Amino acid sequence: MHAQSIDPWRHEHVFLGTRHAENERRVWLVVCLTAVMMVVEIAGGAWFGSMALIADGWHMSTHVAALGIAALAYRYARSHARDARFTFGTGKLGELAGFASAVLLAVVAVLIAYESLTRLIWPMTIRYREAIPIAVLGLAVNVASALLLGVRAHGQLHFHGEGAHRHDSYHITDQHRSSHHHDHDRLGGTHHDTNFRAAYTHVLADAFVSILAIAALTAGAYLGAGWLDPGIGLVGAGVIIAWAWSLLVSAGAVLLDAAPDASLAQAVRARVEVGEDRIADLHLWRLAPGHSAAIISIVSDEPAAPERYKAKLSDIAGLSHVTVEVHRCPQHAAAI
Repeated sequence: MHAQSIDPWRHEHVFLGTRHAENERRVWLVVCLTAVMMVVEIAGGAWFGSMALIADGWHMSTHVAALGIAALAYRYARSHARDARFTFGTGKLGELAGFASAVLLAVVAVLIAYESLTRLIWPMTIRYREAIPIAVLGLAVNVASALLLGVRAHGQLHFHGEGAHRHDSYHITDQHRSSHHHDHDRLGGTHHDTNFRAAYTHVLADAFVSILAIAALTAGAYLGAGWLDPGIGLVGAGVIIAWAWSLLVSAGAVLLDAAPDASLAQAVRARVEVGEDRIADLHLWRLAPGHSAAIISIVSDEPAAPERYKAKLSDIAGLSHVTVEVHRCPQHAAAI
């Protein structure tokens, strides 16, 4: 058999999110903006002798690192998308980057909590006139970063109690398959971009801390409630840890090849299990945002060719790589 004769059965394993290029560009812009702000704060703090500026600048450096991981993950995934070493492409690199970003986010929260506890036990004199403008400037930078990342991120972030919830429901009709998004599945759906969500969460966390800081510093300056600054710092740390845990759960589930969604399995079974055809073994996992893979073992009295079953699944959006193996039912085979 000539190599050319199997070309129709060959295919690439390029599984990248539909907004991969757009997300990459926006994250790089936010990295640059955050890095410039970090340098300005550290340099300004050294020049004016402000420890508050220097501390906030180094705090921002952790977000630069996390955002840089997200940006580099996009670039690496894109440039190595056709690298044969990656069996199912580079789509999961975003999940790995998101997991690393979540760890960094948790570290930042722990550091904030430690600093807040220290200041509750040993109060420090706060220079409100200097600190409030710094917090306002930090909030402005984070608002600008959020705008650069785009309002689309709002659809990927839903924080309820223990973390983010996401669910993709696959509804079967005779003509087509449609998907809706409901916020009930802690493992996350098949379409959201965890890497982008992690970058946005870092920006959101920084903005959240800035808002709390402005409120606490204003209360301290005009009401004399200096304890509010470290107190609200503890509250902020707790919320950020919850967000970090949500990211860890979502990214970790994909990295461990957890099934994307129960309704996707139901959709596959509804298409395949017709007549005497039954699914003996079904493996579903996510390859990248908007891409899932399936390995299906089918048992039947009168099995069809694998291509027949693949055709039944061809219009399930997001099911990008399907492997089918077919077995004749042992009892029926023995009777023959």
